Amino acid sequence: MKILLIANTSFKLVNFRSTLIQRLVEEGHSLTALVPVDNRTPELTALGVRVINMPMHATGTSPFRELKLLLRIFLSIRRIRPDAILGYTIKPNIYGALSARALGIPFIPNVTGLGSVFDRPGLLKKMVKPLYRTAFRHCPKVYLQNPDDLELFLQAGLIDKRQARLLPGSGVDLAHFAAAPLPNQDQVTFLLVARMLGDKGVEVFAEAAESLHATYPQARFQLLGPYGTGKAGGLTQRDIARLTHSGVVSYLGETTDVRPYISAADCVVLPTFYREGTPRSLLEAAAVGRPVITTNMPGCRDVVEPGVTGYLCPPRDSAGLAAAMGQFLKLSDAERTAMGNAARIRMATHFDEETVINAYLETLDLVSAS
Repeated sequence: MKILLIANTSFKLVNFRSTLIQRLVEEGHSLTALVPVDNRTPELTALGVRVINMPMHATGTSPFRELKLLLRIFLSIRRIRPDAILGYTIKPNIYGALSARALGIPFIPNVTGLGSVFDRPGLLKKMVKPLYRTAFRHCPKVYLQNPDDLELFLQAGLIDKRQARLLPGSGVDLAHFAAAPLPNQDQVTFLLVARMLGDKGVEVFAEAAESLHATYPQARFQLLGPYGTGKAGGLTQRDIARLTHSGVVSYLGETTDVRPYISAADCVVLPTFYREGTPRSLLEAAAVGRPVITTNMPGCRDVVEPGVTGYLCPPRDSAGLAAAMGQFLKLSDAERTAMGNAARIRMATHFDEETVINAYLETLDLVSAS
């Protein structure tokens, strides 16, 4: 089959879909990606994907620019004429599905989270639901990454029950993210892995760290991920310098391989307060055997079995996060190890990437046969 991938960054396809892409290439499919070119694009082409540059502003709302983007996506799909399209993230899903519907091409969207649009009243929220409903009406399958998003889409009539398919997030490669023993050092290390965005709870993490430092001076608090420059709510180099000025929190920069950093940590924390699909950083941490602390938000809470594989805390609440990290600090080495082992088992049982890949292969077989 001739398959088109469409997303708002090359990074997301490389980071979250590499194994799926490799499997599709191995099975003889021809893959093209319609994405903005970024520093991860060479990795995407190395996987055997032909890349066509499609610049887009992930959070832009200018009507003129959005109509222009929709037209460019439509014309690109018409020119490529794929047999099927796999879509990721809000704009590629909506604009890609609308274009595919007009051209009679099967479109298979993956709703990788609802972001902040559905939680904030206003014109944008009122516009997005009808757009989803219209765009997804004839999609053979619509993948959603957590039960809350699935229920919302069904109750709002955005998709039909026969279309809906719940996936365990993007899944996690259990071989690539192999279990590693906890460091069991005198210093307990908490690590936040994410792009440096306000909505990811980076500032909440820093506030919680500052409040714990006096009682637990041996604890370390680390940030890992690129600056959020250019993103809505993004934290710049100057912002991170402010958050790390006291020395309680340290910034490790960004990396293309998070595994050494996860292995050196005792606990991975993500105090995000917007609607994620299922955060991949939490799946990767748990697969390595790290307890995780995250917010009681859709997608996040599904990763954790509270008190067994980690802890949940309220969103936008540095005191609540500090309390959860304080609970972890009170555990013995044996209790932390047991929690990490349970996290690994949970990933193997519920979040294996093979489940996601098999779902795609089944749907593509159905599309090919129709």
